[in-house]
Amino acid sequence: MADTLTTSKAQLVALAHQQMQGAIQAPAWSTREKLALTCRILFDAGHDSGLAGQITARAESGDTYYTQRFGLGFDEITASNLVHVDQDLKLVSGEGMPNPANRFHTWVYRARPEVNCIIHTHPLHVAALSMLEAPLQVSHMDTCPLYDDCAFLAEWPGVPVGNEEGEIISRALGDKRAILLAHHGQLVTGRTIEEACNLAVLIERAARMQLLAMAAGTIKAIPVALAREAHDWISTAKRDQASFSYYARKALARQAHQDCIA
Repeated sequence: MADTLTTSKAQLVALAHQQMQGAIQAPAWSTREKLALTCRILFDAGHDSGLAGQITARAESGDTYYTQRFGLGFDEITASNLVHVDQDLKLVSGEGMPNPANRFHTWVYRARPEVNCIIHTHPLHVAALSMLEAPLQVSHMDTCPLYDDCAFLAEWPGVPVGNEEGEIISRALGDKRAILLAHHGQLVTGRTIEEACNLAVLIERAARMQLLAMAAGTIKAIPVALAREAHDWISTAKRDQASFSYYARKALARQAHQDCIA
């Protein structure tokens, strides 16, 4: 006999969150391993654009972070070939050099102390949408984690290798988790690597859905209250862990990606 058919939605949501705390267990991957997995996950999700894009995560000590070695594609990144750099992009450890465009990550980290991972990429549909100088429109339940959480930089400031671009992008991002950069690409942030990875996968899907919907007709807005409800329902640490683990399992199932946590 069912006992919850008269239970309120608020109570059911609270119960589901409580159950997730015990039911969802994340693998004990290190920061380096999760960052390498993120590179492989995003390669599979269409974020590859040659050597463009940077993925960084705060290191365990000091104002330093891990990132991929410049010259390697996302599909070549492993936990062991990441570089460890300071805020001036000087090597702390590792071989080679970071992407010089990592400089604007430093500006975001300094402005947002709660952020522990930044992903900037040029995936196909995000890049196409950015050419229209149009902000991201969130009008579907699945993409609601980005509802009122994706800023828009309408003017391209040029290649992001200078401090000026860092100031502009970090200021435009504000307190949101994501930003669409006109004529450029996307940037997402996360308190965890898992959160940032999931948002990066999602923003490319959202851009693709928007372009498809725009080609078919006029996008209709969804109710604000329901959009915010969906944003908060999906945007939790446990759901981030569950989604990331799923994407990681898919990546590791591919022979070409099995070396990434080595």
